[in-house]
Amino acid sequence: MNLCRRFLVSGRVQGVFYRASTEAAARRLDLSGWVRNLPDGRVELVACGEEAKLRELERWLWQGPPHARVEQVSAQDVAPQAFTGFSARH
Repeated sequence: MNLCRRFLVSGRVQGVFYRASTEAAARRLDLSGWVRNLPDGRVELVACGEEAKLRELERWLWQGPPHARVEQVSAQDVAPQAFTGFSARH
């Protein structure tokens, strides 16, 4: 069964390729959904897939790309949604 989870990531996560790196990580994990920058400096994403893969993505979100400095990752289950692939939104 596929689950969907919304994540909010704060810290130094914009301008360090966090969004593109998250997109690549989610695709490697065969997750669907999207990621985008928020005006307040955080990154928001919704990812859907198997529970184990969502947990693996969450672990990755705490690290991010080399120049990121993640201070917080919050996760919240959301209603299942259907996405085609995983994309970065602008």
